[in-house]
Amino acid sequence: MTFPRRVVVLSRSRKFGRYPAARWANCTFGTIPASIALLALFSLVHLSRTFAANPDQDTALTGSRQRIEKLDYRMTGRLTRVEGNGKRTNYKFVAKAHWFPDGLRLLCEISGPGAEKTSLLLHMSATGHVTIEAVLPGQKTASALPFERWNDPLVGTDFSYEDMVENQFFWKNQEGLPPAKYGARDCLVLKSKSGPQDQTYYDSVTSWIDRRILYPVHEVKTLRGTGQQKEFIYYGLRQIGGVWSATQVEAKVPGKPGSSILVIEAGSGKANLGRKNFDVSQFSAQGEKTK
Repeated sequence: MTFPRRVVVLSRSRKFGRYPAARWANCTFGTIPASIALLALFSLVHLSRTFAANPDQDTALTGSRQRIEKLDYRMTGRLTRVEGNGKRTNYKFVAKAHWFPDGLRLLCEISGPGAEKTSLLLHMSATGHVTIEAVLPGQKTASALPFERWNDPLVGTDFSYEDMVENQFFWKNQEGLPPAKYGARDCLVLKSKSGPQDQTYYDSVTSWIDRRILYPVHEVKTLRGTGQQKEFIYYGLRQIGGVWSATQVEAKVPGKPGSSILVIEAGSGKANLGRKNFDVSQFSAQGEKTK
């Protein structure tokens, strides 16, 4: 999940070889050659339409990837689970993220009401492949978090471990849906669909992306197999130093009482982080200073 992207240009080239002159020397431009020429022309027209694709889809996808590929932030805040009866459980949330040549690294620590802490290091490659290392309560060293746990509630909230990164924008299968309004905002709508090569619990993620700032305002994630959905709403969008971010992100499951809210209280969108800042075994919330 991103708070506070290099344009990937896919180029296709085709080389059309020349038929030897002798092969055409005895041909007049009659019915058969004309048919071939028309067929080739229609094929090229269809090909150009295919490559042109949906301009709204291209805008939404490119803008979302560029946004993530420019991430370099520190932040502090709180993660709150709100029960159906209004009872709140608050957790301190500290995080930092940076996009490196090999992808995104996100390091965060969640401190519970007691002394327990959960530390996570997520790495997402430019193809959307994710790995998660964790130091869970009661553990002293980091270890790979098994995929079977990626959809577990993060410290009892409606956020899962996998929800901490937006890997859906890097999946191969992307579909542009008709533009729509979300509240008062004009949005581009992008449906990202996972494939067998994607390690994820989600079958698809549909994102409503503000057309003007290319930042998501609403997302609906659908779980594989069950079809169960989870909704994310982004509030308080603001721009600081040219970087757009949300001040609050709410996660809720339709039909389940209550919701969970991640509130960003302070941070920097240009933290100048390096690889040395992403050692999960040495991460200490008390030692972090927010710029």
